[in-house]
Amino acid sequence: MKPRSSRKKNKWLRRTLYGLLSVAVIMIGYAVYQAITIYNALDNFQKDESESRFQSVVDKTVEAPPEWEGKERVNILLLGGDARGLAEGEVARSDSMIVVSIDPVTKRAHLLSVLRDTYIDIPGHGKGRANTAITLGGPNLAMETIGNLLGLDIHYYAYADFEGFKALVDAIGGVYFEVEKDMNYVDNADKNRYDIHLKKGYQLLDGDKALQYVRFRHDAMSDFTRTERQREFLKAVAKKLQSTWNVVRMGQILESVQPYIETNMQVSDMLKLGQLGLKIHVAGSAQVPPMELLKDEKVGGASVLAVRDTEALKAYVQEVLASDETAADTEGDADESSGKPSGPVTSKPADEAEPAA
Repeated sequence: MKPRSSRKKNKWLRRTLYGLLSVAVIMIGYAVYQAITIYNALDNFQKDESESRFQSVVDKTVEAPPEWEGKERVNILLLGGDARGLAEGEVARSDSMIVVSIDPVTKRAHLLSVLRDTYIDIPGHGKGRANTAITLGGPNLAMETIGNLLGLDIHYYAYADFEGFKALVDAIGGVYFEVEKDMNYVDNADKNRYDIHLKKGYQLLDGDKALQYVRFRHDAMSDFTRTERQREFLKAVAKKLQSTWNVVRMGQILESVQPYIETNMQVSDMLKLGQLGLKIHVAGSAQVPPMELLKDEKVGGASVLAVRDTEALKAYVQEVLASDETAADTEGDADESSGKPSGPVTSKPADEAEPAA
């Protein structure tokens, strides 16, 4: 007969083992649940032709975007639209257009805001404002138009309306952000649902307040400062999405925004980009075209922004993509810790950067 102490020890070991097994089963079950939730949500991002909000304007003569093989730079056009006041079947102009350009080797991402009133060539439709391309031929035409302007292959698009943006910010628990000044604007459409009333200061922006912040353009520089705000806020959103808590909750986050999102990405594409997104950092952002390459013109009595030199613009885009603004922060921190005065830092070109392990 075994001693009592031995029996107690075996009983404690069994309880511990059962406890560990129970935790393992719960963790595996949760992981499976999250995997299924993520897959189903991503699958719903790509809408059938009959469900697409762009079905009335799709130009089937426009070439399909190039395929991304997974190793070369990938460019994604983020489109934000304001569909208020439109009749059924009508498509809103692009209220915002941001190209997210990601180098999977260096793990660097850059944000390029395209000014919506830029007057450019729209294939098959002559010249027009950049934000009208989507209304003339759908997302593929918008991708081709913006890609031609910047000298980039645009592989994917993702479209969201106001409610989709709000849902994303709320799903990640809001974003702490510095509002640089008081912002007030009364919008009488939709019973003042989208009025803007923000106070200056560092604060938690929920979906509603975040939308107010990125929409505000009623100051001296109008759309120029608005696009800058949008880029800076997107950086904060990207950082929040990379947090451990939101990675664990990714299935619920995707479920909450999928009714408002439309994209041409396959689930396999989104999974690859999702894995890549956990490793990248935003290395820089810019407005395109930059101020020095713009000039005011009148077309049909309306003011537009013309590009002075299209080749210079493409060269500027390449300069931006080769830069890393965070290198200055890293070196500045190193200088401070070593007691050396910080100074100007020359950004290292992306093609010279060492690949991440």
